[in-house]
Amino acid sequence: MLNFRSSYRNYSDEKLMKFITKGDERAFSVLYDRYAQKMHRYFYRMLWQEKQRAEDFTQELFLKIINKPHLYNPDRTFSTWLFQVAANMVKNEYRRCSRQPEMTADLPLDLPLDASSVFECSDRKFFKKELNAALARLSTEHRQCFVLRYLEEKSIKEISEILDCPEGTVKSRLYYALKKLAKSLEIFKPESYR
Repeated sequence: MLNFRSSYRNYSDEKLMKFITKGDERAFSVLYDRYAQKMHRYFYRMLWQEKQRAEDFTQELFLKIINKPHLYNPDRTFSTWLFQVAANMVKNEYRRCSRQPEMTADLPLDLPLDASSVFECSDRKFFKKELNAALARLSTEHRQCFVLRYLEEKSIKEISEILDCPEGTVKSRLYYALKKLAKSLEIFKPESYR
């Protein structure tokens, strides 16, 4: 069994989806291993940092793949399609809750620290707290673009496909998200630049 699984690891996501469409569970297992943690992290960031909700959404996402693999368009990149499905799930959850998310993005600010830099460490913690608060104040569209671009490292083109909007709209949302974040975090600007 292990040999089959390791041989599947060499296949592209798109090829694995072809196998999944034919009911191949081993292909699904490899695809799940590749994306489960990444999708959980995305749902966690977008859904109010609720661990259980992120786990539920991750499982629901992969159930969609098992139950409806034919919905995948093989002409598209699998990861872009997967994030598009996830983004739609998030939008539906926002509508269902009918409230603006009160979440903060779990930013990976693991910068190397010297043992003697206690003040720098507390400054980073304060900065991270303020950045999370500023992200929470962004509109859903701006926050989604920011998370996909800077935390999930998606290209403008991929974000455009995921959110089903023109690339210009993505660029505009990113511009305004960064502008609002810069304004919110002005207190961290060095004195000489204020």
